[in-house]
This record gives sequence, structure tokens and C-alpha cells, in this order.
Amino acid sequence: MQILSFPEAATPAGLRVQVRQLQDRAWPPRSGSDTPAPATTHDPALRPLSMLLVDEGRVLAALDILFKEITHAGRAFSAGGLSTVVTGEHARGRGYGRHLVAAARDTMISQHLDLGVFTCDRPLRAFYESAGWSVLSGAVLVGGTPQAPFPSDQPGFDKVTMSDFFSAAGREAWTTFQHSRIELYPGEIDKLW
Repeated sequence: MQILSFPEAATPAGLRVQVRQLQDRAWPPRSGSDTPAPATTHDPALRPLSMLLVDEGRVLAALDILFKEITHAGRAFSAGGLSTVVTGEHARGRGYGRHLVAAARDTMISQHLDLGVFTCDRPLRAFYESAGWSVLSGAVLVGGTPQAPFPSDQPGFDKVTMSDFFSAAGREAWTTFQHSRIELYPGEIDKLW
């Protein structure tokens, strides 16, 4: 078993097909859509990095890390976030997803990011905490664009914001992120990571 990492667009075709199958099972495409799935899932401007847990050519779990410079409380920060975290139904309950999510955190640290921040459904909080992430108390991520914001506290959402602060600058600013609205604005494709 090994973890493989590729820029999303450079993921070998056979592995990419398996990742799309896992994603389509987790988040089925809207019925009636005849539009073929794009080759990539994310906005290339977010420099998506795909991480795959593979055993003998079979993808057991996958996720993408998205990267963006953000401004918060008047300061610029390099941020990363998890997206499309999925484990195959046949591989669940064995710690594979947790192992991959922890490895993604390590990858963000090795990329010298100031912080990692993302949202998850509230029932998944304990899963992400077990992989080294912490709840960012009272924080709301504001996705979408400034013209069409997509906040994580909108009606019908039950999200929590997970985080970790890696650099000295990030750790120093940690309290400014608590109980705040964090203007992520990743765009129209990745409305919220």
C-alpha cells in the first residue's frame, strides 16, 4: 500500500478513472445530466494536488488539496484545504481515510503553508480530529466569489470548520480566525472546499 501524489491534471488515466468512480458513488451526478464529467474536478487556479491511497493498482481512498492565498484581518496567508475526501465502500472502517487525511496534513506542512482550513459535515468532525485537525471555533468559511458568496453557515448546511496552523505567522494569527468569517473565495467551480 502506498500514497501517490500528482497534480490533479497529471494523475495517470487509470487511477483518475478509479478516483472518479469513487467520487461518483459518494456524490452521484445529477440525474438527467447528459454532460460528460470533466477530466478534472477542480479549478486549476487552486493548484489541486491529488493524493491517492493505492494497493496493487487499486485506489482505496483519495482526496485533493487545494491551495490559495487568502487575506484575513488585513494579513496575507498561504492556505490549503481538503476537498473530495472519499474512501471506497469496500475499504471503509480500516483507517485508510484517516491515514490519507493525516498524510495530507503533513503534505501541507511540507508545502510551508501558514494554515490548513476546510469545512466538513458536522458528523465527520471526530474523523478529522482523529487525523490531527481541530475545530476552529465559531469560524465560517465564505466560499464562492465576492459577488456571489457561498458561506458555510447558509441555511440547510450543517458544517464545521476544521483547521491547523503550521507557520509562526499562522499560529500568531490563530485567535483572529476564531469566531470570524474567513473570506476564502475559491471561485465558481470549487465554491467551498
